[in-house]
Order: sequence, then structure tokens, then C-alpha cells
Amino acid sequence: MTAEPAHEHAPPPASAASPRGIRAALLPEEAGQFDSEWRVAMSRAAESLDLTEVYRALERWQLIAEMTRANPDAHRHMLRRAAQILAGEHVGSITADDQRAMIARRLGERR
Repeated sequence: MTAEPAHEHAPPPASAASPRGIRAALLPEEAGQFDSEWRVAMSRAAESLDLTEVYRALERWQLIAEMTRANPDAHRHMLRRAAQILAGEHVGSITADDQRAMIARRLGERR
């Protein structure tokens, strides 16, 4: 009797672009939304025999996964801020003109 190598039954490593790899890179609070969108896209693809929606979902979530990998804390902050805005909370936003004026003032102070 010989022992089988453990790697024969282990799943292959997930590439960063695979659904498994994308999901692994997401924040826990986004994984459920990915799962739901993935299931809907796969179900529709099975019915229509068209993978377009599947590819679009993968592209969209791959971008989100890349942002999350780059800076999980910043991504989490963005999610919280978006939730506040959608809830109608005042989050101290400013206009683009105000932002440009502030930058111009700061640049003028350095000269």
C-alpha cells in the first residue's frame, strides 16, 4: 500500500482572474454580492448559451478585487462612505470647483 501525494486531491491554485481567485481577494462584506451576481450570470448563461454576462461579471469583479488587493483599508473606507451617501447622510463632500480652489491655494502657499 502506497500513500498518495496530498496534492493530487487538493484543488489547483486559483488564478487572480478566476472566480475563486477574485472572490478570495474581496473583502468579506463584498463576497456575498459577488456570489449572488456570479450565480445569476451563470444561470443566465446556461439558459442562453451566451457567456457575455459571465465575462462582464468577471471583468467588473476583477477590477474590484484589484482595488481591494492594492489597499484593503482604502477600499473598505470607500465602501463605508458610499453607504453613508446612499443613506442620505452628509459626509462633508465638496464641489470640484472648491477642490480646485483649495489645490490652487495650497500650491500658491508653497511658492
